[in-house]
Amino acid sequence: MAEYNRPMDTRSPEERSRIMAAVHSKNTGTELLVRRFLWSHGIRYRVHPAYLPGKPDIAIPRYKLAIFVHGCFWHGHDGCPRGRVPKSRVKYWKDKIRANKSRDRLIEEKLKADGWGLLVVWECQLRTQKAAAANLPKVLDTVLSMCPRIASKNARGH
Repeated sequence: MAEYNRPMDTRSPEERSRIMAAVHSKNTGTELLVRRFLWSHGIRYRVHPAYLPGKPDIAIPRYKLAIFVHGCFWHGHDGCPRGRVPKSRVKYWKDKIRANKSRDRLIEEKLKADGWGLLVVWECQLRTQKAAAANLPKVLDTVLSMCPRIASKNARGH
């Protein structure tokens, strides 16, 4: 009977702990991809500035633009297959992701109240080379539209 109450995790607790310890919240591969792309196009920024609510992954203080690169799972990306709740410990994960989404909304409200623009880039938008090739130029276009003086500099070839 006890066998039916076992969690559905296929990994041992030690293995799961090792995997979860390897998950980082800063300098993720997706975040580095966005940063390198923006830098290569002349966009200069700050990384994780502590003086801003939520310590955005990328901030362009001169233009008051905060960019967050969200992992689909951790931030509960609606409609994304990677944003679904695991089958084990469902209540824990629903509560955790709900709290993350709530915190994201509060951070967004604080930044907007301080006059900052926000851009959220989702991990799934850059997951494959094909997706990154299609979506990174869109990210750049959005940044340029939100920072007109950068756009005019880039148009002049600076």
